[in-house]
Amino acid sequence: MKSFLIRAAAAITVCFAAALPLEPAAAVTASPFAPLLGRWTGIGMIGYKESPPEKIKCRATYQLSDAQDELKQTVRCATTGGNIEIISNVKEAGGKLSGHWKETIHNFEGDLTGDVTAKGYRVVIKSADVSANMDIIVDNGKQAVEIQFADSSSLRGVTLILTKG
Repeated sequence: MKSFLIRAAAAITVCFAAALPLEPAAAVTASPFAPLLGRWTGIGMIGYKESPPEKIKCRATYQLSDAQDELKQTVRCATTGGNIEIISNVKEAGGKLSGHWKETIHNFEGDLTGDVTAKGYRVVIKSADVSANMDIIVDNGKQAVEIQFADSSSLRGVTLILTKG
């Protein structure tokens, strides 16, 4: 059960945190996702209610769809409990976010909705296995991600820092 929760936490952390347009766009930009294009790497911690936190290491690659309005990403993460690989698509329209993700190694998936905020993003994640609230703050090419799990008997949350490049 713990390894499933680790995979679910890691999936939420990277897929949703990294899939959003996290830096302000230039005055003229073809896509709100332009600042994300390329590769990001990072580290973080997964917190549990009744056991010590665990380290996580991740990398993400981002591309625009042919229509330039949808971000496609691949995310890979590793913890001592195992690995995950996530593919996702995220759209932004009028400051609203929506998307779908799938974890391909362990075969679970879900949707996201959210809003652009003054400091970053607020996202709600829902799936059959997991639900969470996530806040993302962006500053100088780094993302600070904080996830709080809802209705989890064992997970507290996830903190992750990603750097572009």
